[in-house]
Amino acid sequence: MAEPAGRVDETSGGADGPEAGGSGVLRVFGRQLKRFRVRAGLERPEFGSLTGYSVSTIAAYEQGRRVPPPRFIDQADEVLDAGGVLQEMKEEVARAQYPAFFRDAARLESEAVELWVYATQAVPGLLQTEEYMRAVFGMWRPLLDEETVEQRVAARLARQHVFERRPAPLLSFVIDEAVVRRPLGGRSVMRGQLEQLMLVGAFRNVEIQIMPLDREDNAGVDGPFTLLYRAGGDQVAYLEAQGRSTMVSDRREVQGIASRYGIIRAQALDPRESSAFVEKLLGEV
Repeated sequence: MAEPAGRVDETSGGADGPEAGGSGVLRVFGRQLKRFRVRAGLERPEFGSLTGYSVSTIAAYEQGRRVPPPRFIDQADEVLDAGGVLQEMKEEVARAQYPAFFRDAARLESEAVELWVYATQAVPGLLQTEEYMRAVFGMWRPLLDEETVEQRVAARLARQHVFERRPAPLLSFVIDEAVVRRPLGGRSVMRGQLEQLMLVGAFRNVEIQIMPLDREDNAGVDGPFTLLYRAGGDQVAYLEAQGRSTMVSDRREVQGIASRYGIIRAQALDPRESSAFVEKLLGEV
C-alpha cells in the first residue's frame, strides 16, 4: 500500500442512500445490467421471474438506486450469459452499500490480518447483533429512511464474514464499560448483545476486553479508534466521528496510536475477567 504523508482520505458521508463514488459504481453496474438484459431479449418482468426479484427492484438496480446483493449479481451474470462481466463488479458494488466515509475502512478491514478496536460509544459493528444494529441506526439524526437502514444493516452483517475467513485474522476489542451498560434498543436487545459478546469472545482468534469505569488511568481518553494491519506489515489507523473519518498512515503517528492501544489493553480487564464481567451483567439485565 502506498505510504501517503500524514492523514489521508478524509471524507464526509451524507445520511441518505449511496453517496458520491458509491452511486457512480451503482449507475455503471445498472447500465451494464440493462445492456445485458436487452441483449438477451428479456423484459423486466421476465428477467425478474427468472431471478426471483420484482420488476420495481430490477428497475432500481438498473437505475443505480439500490445496491444489488451478491446473490442477485451471480444469478444475473448466469441468466444473461454475461461471461463474468457483472460478477467482476461484485466487490465494488458491495462497497457501495457503505456510507462514503467508511468505504476505505471497509476495504482495509476485509484485507486485515490483525484488527484492534477501542470502542467508547457503542458495541463495535463487527460484534453487533442485527437487533442492536437496527436500534443504533434508528437513533441516527437526521433520521435514515427505511431503505437506507436496511442497506446499512445488510452491509454491517456482511462485514461479520470476517469471522469465517481462513486463515483467521487476529481480532482484539477493548470496549468501555459504559457501552455494555447502555441499553440501546431496550433490555431485550441488550441481553442478546451481551450474549453475542460472550459467544464471539470464545473464538480462538478473538479477544474482548472491558475497560472499567472505575479505572483512575485510561490512555483512551482521546476517543475511539481502529488499527488495521495488512499482510506485509502495513499499518493504518481509522478514526471516525460525526459522519467524518480519517485514515492515518503516517508510520510515526500510527505507531503512537498502537502504543496507546497497548496501554489501554493493559489497563482494561483481561479477556477472562471481561467474560466474567459480561456474564455478571447478563444476570442483571
